[in-house]
Amino acid sequence: MYDISTRKRALALVAQGRSLNSVSRETGISRAAIHSWRHRLEPLPRMAPSDPGPPADDSAYSYLLGLYLGDGCISAHPRGGYHLRIACADAWPGLIQQCREAIVKVRPAVSVYALQKQGCVMVTSYSRHWPLLFPQHGPGKKHQRPIVLEPWQQAIVDAHPWEFIRGLIHSDGCRLTNWTTRTVAGVRKRYEYPRYFFTNVSDDIRRLYTDTLDKLGVEWAQCTRNGNPLNISVARKASVALLDAHVGPKH
Repeated sequence: MYDISTRKRALALVAQGRSLNSVSRETGISRAAIHSWRHRLEPLPRMAPSDPGPPADDSAYSYLLGLYLGDGCISAHPRGGYHLRIACADAWPGLIQQCREAIVKVRPAVSVYALQKQGCVMVTSYSRHWPLLFPQHGPGKKHQRPIVLEPWQQAIVDAHPWEFIRGLIHSDGCRLTNWTTRTVAGVRKRYEYPRYFFTNVSDDIRRLYTDTLDKLGVEWAQCTRNGNPLNISVARKASVALLDAHVGPKH
């Protein structure tokens, strides 16, 4: 999209008797564009993107919403429209595939491709409608602005809470094995136990995670590291079993 001053400069060269081809070579503007400006100088107004309607698959959307809040972003394309990008570590090819499948289920008409970066893949899709489907998009980093679900988003999360939790853990969480020692009958023994962690610097996103865990009956605890309460731990046996049944380790 060229501004008015650029259009006027190109037309001024044409008015000097220059050919369209020579002006195109000098300015880098296509001959067809310059020709069209001779008939209409003002750019046509851009049409606002139409409402795309609800996601095609609510369950996939709940999962994709979790991925987006954790490791996703939306960026404007210079020629209009938007790119949705979800960062997925190379270590988890199954996660990369699930992310691609979720995007296609949410919007079957879009294309999805992967951009290889150092240590990760950016699962990417172009659409005019991504900001309408993810209204949490905005300037700046997520933890520097409020993150609140729209009523229609909250209704989807309430209907598909485990998918939302799985998306959040797949983006900013992990399942690991902790260990401790106990003395039994005078003998020091080592015990291992599984544990889930979720880490995010946004207070709002952590609250969305813990509020959903509360509704599912999952017990959690806040862990503070270096004075920052950024980690949510699930370590109790029954709660870990619930997460194992519905989330499981990344793969």
